[in-house]
Amino acid sequence: MADQQIIVTYRIETPGSVEALAAKIASDQSTGTFVALPGETEELKARVAARVLAVRPLETSATASFPAEGGPFHRAEADIAFPLDAVGTDLSALMTIAIGGAYSIKELTGIRIVGLKLPDTFRGAHPGPQFGISGSRALTGVDGRPIIGTIVKPALGLRPHETAEMVGELVKSGVDFIKDDEKLMSPAYSPLGERVNAIMPLILDHEQKTGRKVMYAFGISHADPDEMMRNHDLVVKAGGNCAVININSIGMGGMAFLRKRSHLVLHAHRNGWDILTRHPGLGMDFSVYQQFWRLLGVDQFQINGIGVKYWEPDESFVESFKAVSTPLFSPDDCPLPVAGSGQWGGQAPETYRRTGRTVDLMYLCGGGIVSHPGGPAAGVRAVQQAWQATVEGIELADYARTHPELAQSLKKFGANPNAA
Repeated sequence: MADQQIIVTYRIETPGSVEALAAKIASDQSTGTFVALPGETEELKARVAARVLAVRPLETSATASFPAEGGPFHRAEADIAFPLDAVGTDLSALMTIAIGGAYSIKELTGIRIVGLKLPDTFRGAHPGPQFGISGSRALTGVDGRPIIGTIVKPALGLRPHETAEMVGELVKSGVDFIKDDEKLMSPAYSPLGERVNAIMPLILDHEQKTGRKVMYAFGISHADPDEMMRNHDLVVKAGGNCAVININSIGMGGMAFLRKRSHLVLHAHRNGWDILTRHPGLGMDFSVYQQFWRLLGVDQFQINGIGVKYWEPDESFVESFKAVSTPLFSPDDCPLPVAGSGQWGGQAPETYRRTGRTVDLMYLCGGGIVSHPGGPAAGVRAVQQAWQATVEGIELADYARTHPELAQSLKKFGANPNAA
């Protein structure tokens, strides 16, 4: 039945027949192997064997994605359906059966997973976001504009009291969200417990005075799920409400373990993702990858941004934004998109335009806030002013004439867009 199958789209490359290789992927990843098997009956194959639904040829290339001699190398996109009976709703089985093994097929000179369509059976099989967009907005008290966030800089080296000094200035500035850098977890010079004890009193004191609680995301990732939960509990006990999770480092099992027990907003950092996607002929598209983590329950998802300091082009950010903003099964399963990497107010107009004129995102600036000539508080105001101008349709240069923080930001970062 069509509604009981998982459809994976592979972009395959081979010097041989793409149709034959698509059939081999379907066979190798389900019932078949390198020889005919006595137990591989027609009834068994009809029930659990993968099937090739379509093969769409692409342009032939003179060079291969994997090191290979010869050519030309034929390319195509192949849709292959896996019966739900063969995979179930276990995400590790899905990654193993439908995705993982295909990369080892000898005849391939390139393979990339570019599409994944899950049946409705996956609805409710995994918890999904606990807070997501609406919960993030409710906890930060932000509505009608992006949640403006920043990162404690320097990323490494600050001791707890030094971190707290910067946080104290930031919470007074009107910022909505602050996070530990993903590289900061619990080093000897800044143990998580000491950092929490230094920072949370400032957050809570500000809340008492203003009625507004800045969301602080502490880095709690750990390879040992039990230790990660102890980190989680430290934050909860101190009154915190968010954590940075290095999802590739803790793995799907660690994420599932944490989500089932979590009382925190889970802010997903995808460091290491580039290994899986940077080569256009290998790995997988973000549209596939992100489905696993959304099902497992991330609430906020970092996806880079416009004009980033890293390799990723703007179009990739736009596609990533579209992916995380498209419901898998219902609007509630969308995490909050987080635009980061080299962001400052200058990218606000293009971000607004390229994301469909929406403000349902977090706009995360590191150096673009803390390196502002007027200090971090002025940096926050500059980013807020940039977004106010953008939503009102006013050119930033015009708005800056009456907003000095934005004017300073344009002067400093205008010639250097990689501000974080």
